[in-house]
Amino acid sequence: MPSCEEVVVEVGFIGLGIMGQPMALNLARSGRPLVVWNRSPHRVEPLRDAGARVVATPAEVFAAAEVVILMLANEDAIDAVLERGTDRFADLVAGRTVVHMGTTSPGYSHALGADVRAAGGDYVEAPVSGSRGPAEAGELVAMLAGDQDAVARVREVITPMCADSVSCGPTPNALLMKLSVNLFLITMTTGLVEAFHFGERHGLDLGTLVEVLDKGPMASKVSRAKTAKLLAGDFDAQAAAADVFTNTRLITAAARAAGVASPLVDQCLALMGRTVELGHGKQDMTAVVHALRERSDSAQTEQDAFHQLQ
Repeated sequence: MPSCEEVVVEVGFIGLGIMGQPMALNLARSGRPLVVWNRSPHRVEPLRDAGARVVATPAEVFAAAEVVILMLANEDAIDAVLERGTDRFADLVAGRTVVHMGTTSPGYSHALGADVRAAGGDYVEAPVSGSRGPAEAGELVAMLAGDQDAVARVREVITPMCADSVSCGPTPNALLMKLSVNLFLITMTTGLVEAFHFGERHGLDLGTLVEVLDKGPMASKVSRAKTAKLLAGDFDAQAAAADVFTNTRLITAAARAAGVASPLVDQCLALMGRTVELGHGKQDMTAVVHALRERSDSAQTEQDAFHQLQ
């Protein structure tokens, strides 16, 4: 417990989705005074039960909290919550530290940070590496960018949510770092799913395949979690395919802007896009197996048609 001389900063949290809700719960359970808002009211009830104060509008969060964490789905949602582009924006962010923990384009984040600072606030990028499981366990890794004093303030606040944090320099370096990490995650996981599908179509015992992968040098927390889901046919979202598709689009756009070749992630973009088109956007990213199965089925149909013509 803090001594009577210590001032405990009240924290605001906006955005209680797949990632945001468990993150905020860890913050509330740590004893930190927490005020929350979410567009869908049913998502706030576990926070209320954990001792957080639930308010009716984002403005009430900013009125109460010195540090406000945003874990929102996209740029439009952030702009709407901040009332960016209106006179209300400065009223909300002045004197506050705005912490952007979601994933957006680096350019958007850099411009938002400039606007927050111009309005008299501080701004820190703090995207995280990890999906729902690590979020629930408080094992996320945060990437931090911004003014050093603001970064130090935010690092202390996010400790209950993150096993570690890494300073990345000025904005938008944390978002660029997140995209680099996600590029590896997305290509690796898609490759893992493709290997599973390859074994599936060759009639291998998939349990044995998973056993070999788990015992081998390529095994990781991610591979073990994803192969377990594939083996069970469990597509409950740890990282939803629609969100992964959005992340992949951000990566490919950043690659194009910098003239960087990205052949592997380009293929992942097409596969994740098709996964969403097939209606699996709310399922885990391992649902990309459906897009792979569709391609195999189409290739088999074409091959069968070719043989019939012979």
